[in-house]
Amino acid sequence: MSRLDSMLRRLTAQRDGLNWAAQQIADMPGEVLDMGLGNGRTYDHLREILPDRRIRVMDRVLQCHPSCTPPEADFLMGEAEPMLERLAAEGAPIVLAHYDFGMGIKADDVAEAARLSPLIARVMVPGGLIISGQPLVGFTAIAAPDSIPPERYLFYRA
Repeated sequence: MSRLDSMLRRLTAQRDGLNWAAQQIADMPGEVLDMGLGNGRTYDHLREILPDRRIRVMDRVLQCHPSCTPPEADFLMGEAEPMLERLAAEGAPIVLAHYDFGMGIKADDVAEAARLSPLIARVMVPGGLIISGQPLVGFTAIAAPDSIPPERYLFYRA
């Protein structure tokens, strides 16, 4: 599979998974957390499908497209550990989290996801959903929507 086809498959799975997750949490109170703002495409999509939810976003730096800049109060800039600790201290009730941290080196990205998993667990409400491009630990894995190939995107319940 070409890198372009792989990227399209990943983005389609991400979109379909987020749309599915938004339906699943419709009757649950809480906020959304996007871990890894990047260019802001996912954040922009979350704003569109969850317009009445507070969406917190974290990344090391703010370098997204200008139209995708989150409000200052909702952007947590810095390393993931202190930002997740801050959210936990605030009691942020995260009902849906999207995990998209990584530098593209699989072994390092998997290790980082495992290291951050306990901190993510501290901010999740019971029954909340986590959609992730990397395997997480300590959560209940759930089946992906039928439109998403197995292992292309990972789904967890807190």
